[in-house]
Amino acid sequence: MATEVRVPSLGESVSEATVATWFKKPGDIVAVDDMLCELETDKVTVEVHAPVAGRLDEIVAPEGTTVGVAALLGQIGAADASAAGPSDKVQKVAEAKAGAGERKMIDVMVPALGESVSEATVSTWFKKPGETVAQDEMLCELETDKVSVEVPAPAAGVLAEILVPEGTTVAAGARLALISTDGAAAAPAPAAKAEPAPEAAPAAAASKDVEDAPAAKKAMAEAGISRDAVTGTGRDGRVMKEDVAKAVSAPAAAPAPAAAPASMPRQPVPADDAGREERVKMTRLRQTIARRLKEAQNTAAMLTTYNEVDMSAVMGLRNEYKDMFEKKHGVKLGFMSFFVKACTHALKEVPEVNAEIDGTDVVYKNYVHMGVAVGTPSGLVVPVVRDADQMSFSAIEKKIGELGLRARDGKLSMAEMQGGSFTISNGGVYGSLMSSPILNPPQSGILGMHKIQDRPVVVGGQIVIRPMMYLALSYDHRIVDGKGAVTFLVRVKEALEDPRRLLMDL
Repeated sequence: MATEVRVPSLGESVSEATVATWFKKPGDIVAVDDMLCELETDKVTVEVHAPVAGRLDEIVAPEGTTVGVAALLGQIGAADASAAGPSDKVQKVAEAKAGAGERKMIDVMVPALGESVSEATVSTWFKKPGETVAQDEMLCELETDKVSVEVPAPAAGVLAEILVPEGTTVAAGARLALISTDGAAAAPAPAAKAEPAPEAAPAAAASKDVEDAPAAKKAMAEAGISRDAVTGTGRDGRVMKEDVAKAVSAPAAAPAPAAAPASMPRQPVPADDAGREERVKMTRLRQTIARRLKEAQNTAAMLTTYNEVDMSAVMGLRNEYKDMFEKKHGVKLGFMSFFVKACTHALKEVPEVNAEIDGTDVVYKNYVHMGVAVGTPSGLVVPVVRDADQMSFSAIEKKIGELGLRARDGKLSMAEMQGGSFTISNGGVYGSLMSSPILNPPQSGILGMHKIQDRPVVVGGQIVIRPMMYLALSYDHRIVDGKGAVTFLVRVKEALEDPRRLLMDL
């Protein structure tokens, strides 16, 4: 009986792919997990492996065909006894089954990493080959550009083999390990058997006769560019559709200085200091933070305006009602809910601070998804309180507390950090008196909170001591004029100095 080979899950929001390359021909003998073909989506390349050993009887979807999820790609039948001897891998699988009493092996796969995230780095393995694991027990942790992703065991058994060691970069849907579910530990695999990290193909590989993706060939023909003008990033230097798009757009971009380094090169280190330094590779999260902050400086016309706010009214209101608030709502009344409410109130009057630039268009948002910057041991992340303008004080406090805890534990999902329209950053918790926050692109505004400090101020012609806080609004001057930025900050100040304005919508 033939076994069907179908299109696997392609990831969130991806519904179809193009058959890029078949690595087997009808009649070829295949082993379990042999790579049969490669599919190309608009984001990633997906490998399709043989679900069983046998002979590839038929290819239903030839190269260049667009297929949907679960579509039939081909069929595998039983290998003929008269056929030439099976490959070494087929033989080994047969011997392993004979010696292990048909041991059932379960694949541990890279889970969905979220929209726009196509790869991750294996940061830590918590189990070793040969160790017993329970279902849903954490096996390893993956690190993406934004969050850490835990990989649980799909079934109880023994971790038979780790296919991808720590430090390896893997794509969504890649195999990480094998679990034996018969309760017997498989023999530890030799180190050489571990799949190497998918690194850039060496120059020698690029010179081989490699078949480029059909979609890439079509794109090159339409753009009128030669194969030599495109650098392939696929397997063995194959040119993918996105490689062609990069090559086409490259001439239109402003020419960058040749071989410009990401940072100033280090000066030679004296021999006496060489042994007292430690070099640690930047985490993917830290690399992303560095890249995005630099992009914000290079792209936006960033400007900062400052003001100060007397926190007496907010502190008095908080002290008066904090016990009743916590008793009724089960959460402490902090300062962040006041600032979120004040900002959502001001954004209604100055909507361009809540907008973003898309090409030559300005996108105005009739909602407020408030990003709240949170410092974690691994770096700065910005979870988003969605529809903050429609939430009560208690709902805001609960959501911020929940997101902050998940951020510090590295449990945030990609969805919880996407779609923010404005951001609040509180450097005051670390003692900052004044700073200029950097925009969180593509947003056009970010409010910086700072330390509350008793200072002498003039009130009614008298010098009095009041708890004061400096506020800083950084904004994109391409879309927000100085008048709008100052008006926004003044409205925030007025709302905090007289919270009754929030109730009266003034």
